[in-house]
Amino acid sequence: MPTDHHDSSDKGARGSDRSGVKAYIVGGGIGGMAAAAFLIRDGHVPGHNITILEELDRVGGSLDGAGSAETGYVVRGGRMLEGKYRCTYDLFSSIPTLDETQTVTQETFQWNEVIKTGSKSRLVRAGRKIDTPAYGLAEKHILGLERLTLEPEAFLANSSIADQFDASFFETNFWLMWCTTFAFQPWHSAVEFKRYLQRFVHMIEGFNQLKGIMRTVYNQFDSFVRPLKAWLDERGVSYALGARVADLGFADDGGAKRVDRIAFDRAGRRETIDVGPDDLVIVTLGSMTEASSLGTNDAAPTLSGKREGGAWSLWETIAQGRPEFGRPSAFDDHVDQSKWVSFTATQSDPTFFEKVRDFSGNVPGEGGLITFADSSWLMSIVLPHQPHFIGQPKDVNVFWGYGLYVDKPGDFVRKPMSACTGRELMTELLGHLRIGPETPRILDTTIAIPCMMPFITSQFLRRSRGDRPAVVPEGWSNLGFVGQFVELPDDVVFTVEYSVRSAQAAVAELLGLKTTPPPVYKGQFNPRVLVDAFAALHDLHM
Repeated sequence: MPTDHHDSSDKGARGSDRSGVKAYIVGGGIGGMAAAAFLIRDGHVPGHNITILEELDRVGGSLDGAGSAETGYVVRGGRMLEGKYRCTYDLFSSIPTLDETQTVTQETFQWNEVIKTGSKSRLVRAGRKIDTPAYGLAEKHILGLERLTLEPEAFLANSSIADQFDASFFETNFWLMWCTTFAFQPWHSAVEFKRYLQRFVHMIEGFNQLKGIMRTVYNQFDSFVRPLKAWLDERGVSYALGARVADLGFADDGGAKRVDRIAFDRAGRRETIDVGPDDLVIVTLGSMTEASSLGTNDAAPTLSGKREGGAWSLWETIAQGRPEFGRPSAFDDHVDQSKWVSFTATQSDPTFFEKVRDFSGNVPGEGGLITFADSSWLMSIVLPHQPHFIGQPKDVNVFWGYGLYVDKPGDFVRKPMSACTGRELMTELLGHLRIGPETPRILDTTIAIPCMMPFITSQFLRRSRGDRPAVVPEGWSNLGFVGQFVELPDDVVFTVEYSVRSAQAAVAELLGLKTTPPPVYKGQFNPRVLVDAFAALHDLHM
């Protein structure tokens, strides 16, 4: 189990006494909340001096979980976990569980000793499961993967994954499993794909059974966000909910630039906060769940844009004339390349879970993602251990699914996934499972809530150097950036780890702490890992 890396004796810059330092954090997602925790734990900034400004009516950001058995639960998505998330487990080694019997890190590792992921049906074709699918890579594909991992990022520049491989690569089982596990598309960044290959090389062996993938006891809002918020609350952190930050004011103190004002809208009124020279401002840039739209069992979600929320607008506003703040247009102007649809199903009848359990050979929580390889939508589902929500009734089950190709007609419902109601999404799924006579009963006892997310993979889009800013932009004394759209060498976006690492790095640099984030695990330098990956890619059983 990871150990706690922090050193409480580390006082760093801004003086050893930070009792007067105030910190304003824009965005109440996991990055912003983690930043507050590191300010308190590592920086010794008093919790009552920290304010989190959040546009929504609750914190948690993309790690969400809401609803009820009566109206239907909703989880827009769940980030994959694995054992090498050093910053995440470092943070949560300091955070007690809600019952305060252990830390969240201890709970997570203990839980994954009880239920180890081991899929017996990672892929499904023509209604039949494939147990331990062969990767199906030709030698040219393997050489291409090896070349990509060695290629300097500067040489890959703004290229896509499709620029690096021919069409046959995207027909392999390896690609189907990789792209659905991580939500990659062929037009996404080759640099990000390279980073993923390096970052998760230790998982290539066993990847066709999802071995090594970890889960939380409940959904990630209940398991991560709620305990973290309770810890912050106990230390006096305050929240301005329903506050959309519209702009920052800037000052130049003889060469060192800083933020001196925060302007935000709340309840129809413009409010401002004056920021002192010794105070800190930490901003979550962009949002992969911005402008999400929920449908219902009987209505499809709508497609919204970047003007529906404040995250992208704020980044665009402050980046004008400031290239060190990055280029948000690389990520927020390509919705057709970053959108997909997820859905959460709440069931009051056990038939579906029993059918999938018997079909897959896995009990809920054990199998992980099931992908329907011949689905026009490239649909996948995951049945988590029940209950998935704290307080979920015993006779209710909840599962989640998504599709990557949302503009193509379905195979059983002849409509694009993006235009489907929750009931139609379930109809398509039951068709791929060949459920048959029980279909009406399952449909009548299921509340399926679809969610359209325009920017869900925007962080994967092709990018150039400078599109993502540093966690502390050069020349700025009190401003830090966190989240999925900052630049962290070696680590990979679309993970809880990336948000937490960015928060730890920003706090450490702003305060001049010695406790920088622990280094990213680099399995590509471990000979045993490389041998195992080589054998797996060649479908050799060792």
